[in-house]
Amino acid sequence: MLAHINYIAFDADDTLWENETYFREAEAQFAALTAKYFPTDDIISRLFETEMRNLPRYGYGIKGFMLCLVETLTQITTDPIPVSLLQEYISLGHAMLDKPVIVLPHVLALLQALSPSYQLLMLTKGDLVDQERKLKKSGLASYFHHIEIMSDKKPADYQAILTKLGCEPADFVMIGNSLKSDILPVLALGGYAAHIPFSETWEHERVEEDVVHPNFIALTDIREILPFLKRIQQS
Repeated sequence: MLAHINYIAFDADDTLWENETYFREAEAQFAALTAKYFPTDDIISRLFETEMRNLPRYGYGIKGFMLCLVETLTQITTDPIPVSLLQEYISLGHAMLDKPVIVLPHVLALLQALSPSYQLLMLTKGDLVDQERKLKKSGLASYFHHIEIMSDKKPADYQAILTKLGCEPADFVMIGNSLKSDILPVLALGGYAAHIPFSETWEHERVEEDVVHPNFIALTDIREILPFLKRIQQS
């Protein structure tokens, strides 16, 4: 029997607003700046290795990414690093932090449609200060009953939030673009999870296998969650 959904949670980056494209652009600029020290084709993979090694230290977000840019450069050259190049890296990070917040299509209308009937949550990874900046600039904060900036998105992390809210997993649906972070952990708890793909996916968030689960919802348009919720209400 289908549950009655009380809480609907949204990921933020690349679900509510654009994010990953800014990292891809920054990586390309980093590779161009570093080309004199290392082949462009290899520098991105070296950067990714540095990011993965430092993820437990820095967590997710632009500031950790900036530190990984500098560390990667120190690993690929023994030459003195010009201060001007380091300044360009810092400027690259600052530009990312100053990017406009572009709310994705249909998000605002969906939140307006859902907020009268459901408790809406925003559950996202990332740097606290930066995510708060983006939320404020997005103009979406007022639609959410609860907002959580999470250090990670494992099943235990979701369970802790559900316990705090007094919500059973079967009465909860998570909407997000990452199968690894937004979908699989929630399905493991017995909740519902709706995947809405974004045009860019960070290598760390990629999942190769198909997701097969009775509580999995595949979306091509975020508004497609509405008929799913209607079916539950009528069950």
